[in-house]
Amino acid sequence: MPVPGEYFEARERALLGTRYDVLYAAPCAVRRGVTVNGLRCAPQEFAAAVDFGLEPSPFCDAAFLLTDPQLRPGRHAYHHAGVFYVQEPSASVPAGLLGVRPGERVLDLCAAPGGKTSQLAAALRGEGLLVANEYVAARAGVLKSNLERMGVTNALVLNESTARVAAAFPAFFDKVLVDAPCSGEGMFRKEPEALRQHSAALVAQCAALGASILDDAAAALRPGGLLCYSTCTFAPEEDEAQVGAFLARHPEFTVLPAPTNAGAPGEAARCGAHPFAAEHTRRIYPCHGGEGHFMALLQKRGDGAPPEAEQARPRAARGQRGAKRGRDMRACRPAQGGNGVSRAEARAEGEAFLREYFPGAAQLPLECRGTELFVLPREGCGPAEGLRVVQAGVCAGSAARGRFVPAHHLFMAYGAQCANAERLTLADPRTAAWLRGEAIPAETAAPGWAAVLADGFPLGFGKQSGGVVKNHYPKGLRNLK
Repeated sequence: MPVPGEYFEARERALLGTRYDVLYAAPCAVRRGVTVNGLRCAPQEFAAAVDFGLEPSPFCDAAFLLTDPQLRPGRHAYHHAGVFYVQEPSASVPAGLLGVRPGERVLDLCAAPGGKTSQLAAALRGEGLLVANEYVAARAGVLKSNLERMGVTNALVLNESTARVAAAFPAFFDKVLVDAPCSGEGMFRKEPEALRQHSAALVAQCAALGASILDDAAAALRPGGLLCYSTCTFAPEEDEAQVGAFLARHPEFTVLPAPTNAGAPGEAARCGAHPFAAEHTRRIYPCHGGEGHFMALLQKRGDGAPPEAEQARPRAARGQRGAKRGRDMRACRPAQGGNGVSRAEARAEGEAFLREYFPGAAQLPLECRGTELFVLPREGCGPAEGLRVVQAGVCAGSAARGRFVPAHHLFMAYGAQCANAERLTLADPRTAAWLRGEAIPAETAAPGWAAVLADGFPLGFGKQSGGVVKNHYPKGLRNLK
């Protein structure tokens, strides 16, 4: 039986020689990090307000290292409020390479669980369109939940093969991120199971899948657009050799110098049969303080081939099925009402609720699907017809006879703008009680529906009655232990 890690070490020693022991010598134990959500606050504001120890991250200005290895950041009120995302420190680098700007169309093709997606969303500032796709249905649900927590308002979350996404959005996006499924060699210290499952066959399988996904990303990117490809592995077949083979298949692309000093330049010895300027890519080894990452920034020439030619070009072997799975949810299409409520009645009740509690959101594009009302991105949802949509925009709530029941998503997205709010602080004991699912005494909220805010950050909503805010925080999100 093969010894775990034997293939990996033999391969890397052959490539690196005496540099192996230096590059794979980590300066410390595995570090955990948090990345601040720019939709909530600036990194400096977060560092000044939070009540646990931090150190600046060497990888991203919006990220910090945790100083207490025993801390459970997922239970913190600011985590519940989407103020930060728990993220392996070096994983915060790739999204920033794209230089996303407000108003752009951005695609995260392999988005779950959503850390890099939330960084892209923060850069968009709620303007433009963010399409976040995940092929595995369960992981797509996790992605949806995380983007709701982070207050992202302009996302279209899909559960699709990358081939179907590319076919629906030909030459559509300004920026595309491919954080490809990989053999996970950068996770060996953090996840010992990754080491036990590792093999040359796994590397080959992941390389083939990554090539397929890159071809789909190329088809979805507009001429002149930028594509960032990243992995958390060191395998040449998935890193430099992958990029070299992609450039050979797609001569309309060029590799750009990655705009970061993190890690070290990529290595020409890993390019395989298709050499290119590998020094423009970046590698993060354990010696750099991260667990392991590779990233490359590519640009599609302005005179790139039209979508028809993209479809005709020879492609890498497919790694995913392109067939539809399950019933489609039609994006951005009105649906019939239900539960005895017509679509017109549901829309009227939802609009009245928004005008009373969220007058700003009431001015945004709205759409009724069944009895549910959604606040859509100003950009719209793009040509998503027929795709499996997990979430489009923000679910505002659902209508019943004579009343509107708001959704948790609405308050996480727009809670800071709510006309009625119970305002807490991090030190207020009512904050911990609220996150346990308890009702709390009202001090600032008037009777009726109310956002619950901790230092101005949303913690869902409740309903004030008789001087008490009744708890509507979802049971699955509460701090019960």
